[in-house]
Amino acid sequence: MIDREQLVRRHNPVLTRWHPSCTLSLGNGDFAVNVDGTGLQTFPEAHELPPRPALVTGPDGVRRLPRLRFDPDDFPVPLRIQSSWGWYATDPGRTHRLEDTRTAYRTRTGTVRYPDRMRLGPDGVASDDAGGWLYANPRRLDLGRIGLRFDPVLELTALCVELDLWTGSVHSVFCLGGAPVEVRTAVHPELDVLATRVRSPLLASGELAVAITFPGQRDPLSPGERLTEGAVSVPGGVERRVGDARYHVRVTTGGRIRADGHVRTSRYLRTGGSAPADTGAGPGLEVEAPGTELALSVAFSPVSADEPPCFDQVHKAAAEHWRAFWTTGAAVSFAGSTDPRAPELERRVVLSQYQTAVHCAGSAPPQESGLVHNSWGGKFHLEMHWWHAAHFAVWGRPELLERGLGWYREILPAARRTAAEQGYGGARWPKQVGPDGREAPSQVGPFLIWQQPHPIYYAELLRCNDVPGALERYAGLVFETAEFMASYAEPDAGGVFHLGPPLVPAQETYYPDRARTADPTFELAYWHWGLHVAQRWRERLGLERHPGWDMVLRRLARPAARQGVYPAVATEPYTVPDDHPSMLMALGFLPATPVIDRAIMSDTFDHVLRTWDLHTTWGWDYPVLAMCATRLDRPEAAVEALLMDTYKNHYLPSGHVPQFPGGLSVYLPANGGLLAAVALMAGRFPPGWRVTGEGLGVFPPDLPETGDPGLEPM
Repeated sequence: MIDREQLVRRHNPVLTRWHPSCTLSLGNGDFAVNVDGTGLQTFPEAHELPPRPALVTGPDGVRRLPRLRFDPDDFPVPLRIQSSWGWYATDPGRTHRLEDTRTAYRTRTGTVRYPDRMRLGPDGVASDDAGGWLYANPRRLDLGRIGLRFDPVLELTALCVELDLWTGSVHSVFCLGGAPVEVRTAVHPELDVLATRVRSPLLASGELAVAITFPGQRDPLSPGERLTEGAVSVPGGVERRVGDARYHVRVTTGGRIRADGHVRTSRYLRTGGSAPADTGAGPGLEVEAPGTELALSVAFSPVSADEPPCFDQVHKAAAEHWRAFWTTGAAVSFAGSTDPRAPELERRVVLSQYQTAVHCAGSAPPQESGLVHNSWGGKFHLEMHWWHAAHFAVWGRPELLERGLGWYREILPAARRTAAEQGYGGARWPKQVGPDGREAPSQVGPFLIWQQPHPIYYAELLRCNDVPGALERYAGLVFETAEFMASYAEPDAGGVFHLGPPLVPAQETYYPDRARTADPTFELAYWHWGLHVAQRWRERLGLERHPGWDMVLRRLARPAARQGVYPAVATEPYTVPDDHPSMLMALGFLPATPVIDRAIMSDTFDHVLRTWDLHTTWGWDYPVLAMCATRLDRPEAAVEALLMDTYKNHYLPSGHVPQFPGGLSVYLPANGGLLAAVALMAGRFPPGWRVTGEGLGVFPPDLPETGDPGLEPM
């Protein structure tokens, strides 16, 4: 039996010096606070994102990030407070409609209009036309800052801050001008409440206080956009306005609350030679202590907030929640392994469980940067939802996956409208999207299709892991998804069904050729698998197989090898060796299917390792490699893939995985993908590894080679 407390606590992040990438997260899936070494948000400017590197145009005409070398100094992790409910929109000065961003594309059966008229400048700022505004709005709110206020002449020294994963709290001790300071901070597991307790003799002298401030939103604005921000004091707190959004902040404390129209947190960061960081100022509150201890709780709410529970109540609730989290889900220990890589992989596994629970387990799908900072216009990406949250089902926490699935039912009318407007049946799930389910214009997103079968995968994961009522609860989503998939596949003159054009595969390198790209290897396999599973669901519910789905299954184009390996797509240039090696997902991410030849996939895996520019891959591509290697019974290759030393596969002390400066200092799909891969690999590690697993679930089973009426030979 695994000593779970020891397993978890031996990987507590402990920091003994300030660094801009050393931000620690506290949260509950729908609300998160990111703190610095003081245990609060005392030096936000020192953690702000740097400018994004300018894109360069390659010989193929595709704009990409330049080749970079990993340096933690390039990845400040911002100190922000974000939530699932907090969204705002700017004033564009005129009405914009999605219809104004659409372009007509020819398909085999007619014309389909896609919202692809959107331009991003080299600085990442969207254009000020309809496409640019609809791309960037709505955006997720930065709800405020809660930091220490002290005189800048007081130097911060002797820092030691620890994130206690077992209790979900941060404990920081340090000195200010030689005087001791101790800070404990936690977030309530069910309420959008942060609670902190500060102890120091500087409190009694008035040299130290807690400041609650509201800096301006950091998202860049297009030239034509206008953003109005303001705050007014109300009893016990503040009512804040940002664009079209309103929200409330309320404080419970034994200290003195002073409203101030110009509150400044500590102006300079002095940590033995670190650069100064001006934190700015704005309307807010200061909380002062009557003695040497100050405790307060701060609640955030879209409506008038109730008085939050006190510090002791929040700290106790957080501790009970996180102990239950660690003791009731699955666990994997590599203790006793002789392979020197085992401790680092175990660290990544433990921290990834924590980070995904904080940032990816909310009531709506998360954005790729979680609740840390806005990325891609502040939207979430539905093709990434699998990488954020699918692992919850196989790590014994299916309820965390289910939290976000209700949102799909909420936007089902919008998904149906999108499909119908394009001439398809069922529901077409958007790619880049906000809480209202409206597609964001893009030259890439509207053409992606690999997110379409995801709801079938989520539902099948829950069913395979014996979640009560999953079959009845998610049958509607499964069938609406399958209906779109079947109607999207279009026949040629010979009766063979194809995917696209137009289309952008998971390997987005091909987006300039979207008007002629067709039949990506992975997407073809995913279509086969998804329609097969949907038919099985009908049978389990006592329904007849859908004849239209069976026709597509029988006649859908099969992935075809070129020169002995699977290409990325079936159209020229077939395979470009950078970005995501998505053809490997056809066996690994997916279980074995009759449409993928195992021997050819093995050769494809080797071909990718020989020819791919692996420094252009992303954080979830290493789990892709590992899962494919595992399905091919190559355990050493799987471990090497998970721990590959590439630019985008570095895990910070907090467990976050940076991708590129100025845009993605954290990347949660890497964490969720790692957990999915380790769950698939459990029991199949190479010699030198001692792996003890408890409570792990299962992935969907392999499809039968023969005997399914929907998978007869063409």
